[in-house]
Amino acid sequence: MPTSQEPPSADTPPGSTSWWQRELRLPPMSRGMHLIDQAVYQALPEIAQCKIGMLQLFLQHTSASLSLNENADPSVRADLENYLNRSVPDGDPAYRHRDEGDDDMPAHIKDSLLGVSLMLPVQNGRLALGTWQGIYLCEHRDYGGARRLMLTLQGMT
Repeated sequence: MPTSQEPPSADTPPGSTSWWQRELRLPPMSRGMHLIDQAVYQALPEIAQCKIGMLQLFLQHTSASLSLNENADPSVRADLENYLNRSVPDGDPAYRHRDEGDDDMPAHIKDSLLGVSLMLPVQNGRLALGTWQGIYLCEHRDYGGARRLMLTLQGMT
């Protein structure tokens, strides 16, 4: 369930610093790189109130990750997924950890390589991303299940 600080009231002076925090629950997704920008905006509409700020995204899982990358050409997402799968293959006999199947340990390695946190600037009510940048949820499991992100925004209104 989303949690947050109360939004600034109408009598909050411009330039006040506020904090908001929400949990974003994403439905299960297939293995691969998935753009989630719109889900972030929908979960945290207070971004629109911020003149300047920072948004931290933290993925509360160890077999998926976050990345900021190309958002226009879907072949970039496919190429990244192919590269990661070749670099960290499923079922490698050297892996000892196999509690949840052949894709379990490779998912943990990919998670460690890419990371579970992003810190993004906010400017004039929008994420200040580059022209071709988008936020990826990188699902490293064949059946990873629903994913939870903690979104924490600090900004001046």
